[in-house]
Amino acid sequence: MLSISEALQHMLGQLSLRMTDEQIPLSAAVDRILAADVISELDIPAYNNSAMDGYGLVVNEVETKTRLHTFEVIGEALAGHPFQGKIKRGQAIRIMTGAAVPEEVNAVVPIEDTSLDSHTREMTVLNSFKIGQHIRRRGEELSQGARVFARGHQIRPVDVGLLASLGIATLNVYKPLTVALFSTGDELVQPGQPRRSDQIFDSNRFVLHAMLERAGFNVLNLGLIPDNEMEIADAFVAAASRADAIVCSGGVSVGDADYTKQVIEKMGNVGFWKVAMKPGKPFAFGQVNGSWFFGLPGNPVSATVTLQQLALPALYKLAGKLSTPPLLIHAVAGEPLKKRPGRADFQRGVLKTKDGINQVFSAGPQGSGMLSSICHANCLIRLSNEQGSVQPGEKVTVEILQAPYF
Repeated sequence: MLSISEALQHMLGQLSLRMTDEQIPLSAAVDRILAADVISELDIPAYNNSAMDGYGLVVNEVETKTRLHTFEVIGEALAGHPFQGKIKRGQAIRIMTGAAVPEEVNAVVPIEDTSLDSHTREMTVLNSFKIGQHIRRRGEELSQGARVFARGHQIRPVDVGLLASLGIATLNVYKPLTVALFSTGDELVQPGQPRRSDQIFDSNRFVLHAMLERAGFNVLNLGLIPDNEMEIADAFVAAASRADAIVCSGGVSVGDADYTKQVIEKMGNVGFWKVAMKPGKPFAFGQVNGSWFFGLPGNPVSATVTLQQLALPALYKLAGKLSTPPLLIHAVAGEPLKKRPGRADFQRGVLKTKDGINQVFSAGPQGSGMLSSICHANCLIRLSNEQGSVQPGEKVTVEILQAPYF
């Protein structure tokens, strides 16, 4: 049975980018993956500009330390309407946030630190200040020729604003990866349909679909497949012909009716079937008719955790996305955490901070079928293979839950 790191190494070592690129408008770029570096063709800011509403001055070091120093106000500079003229020592201009700072101006004093005589147009500085203060220098954020984002970066909403500020209207991105998804099991029924007493509603397909979409993939939802070898085989044929990768939940454990393993062994090749982790020991990786296959456990918590910890890093590589490590912090256990050595454990937890100390508590019963344990959690408590039970006050590693969980 492979460890998590061994399973990831096995998968990532076999996978490579399989997507072609395309040009898209900036307005459609969120969640898309860059197919080329983005290089700035501009300095940002493009010119020296004021960071405050106030007065632009020409001063020496001595004058910055002199309170109640008076300047003659000779004009103003507005954003988009620069001051036309020259400013001499002893003079000032009224300047607004974002307005171009004239070349000779070497300090901006905020308006709240000044007093203006409206009759004489003389402005008095009330406090000491520093040369260079409140001036945003040309190129201090980005210089022309600098790399803004690397190939493989997945565009976020905030990134769109920066790209727009550079005048970029289109981007070269990879076409989205298409992932086929289905659930297997005679015990499952579609939500909204009549349910027998021995059946449960299929929740896995809905949460996995949402997580895959949140991750930026096109999802081909193939629905529910009964525990029938021929129908499962037909589902794999359809999925492989229409998708770059296949994700299914259920059918990968050792039960007599778990036909997925049998079908994969006949139609393709299997890399491994088990990973030393909890929840999620049954996890399959292989290839069917040219499409990579990820078989997740049927228990809801196991399915979501294995998708996030194992399948998503592999799918991201297929899609061309740069590897992004999880957000990990240290915390102390606020209560006993039960664990047996032998498998890595991802317990659902609630992280709290009190008096500057991070404390983590269990989010409730940790059964692999209890999806509510993730809904009530804000983190995963990561306990390594060799760790046993944790006592209150002991340090643990915590992974903050973020997209695609939320």
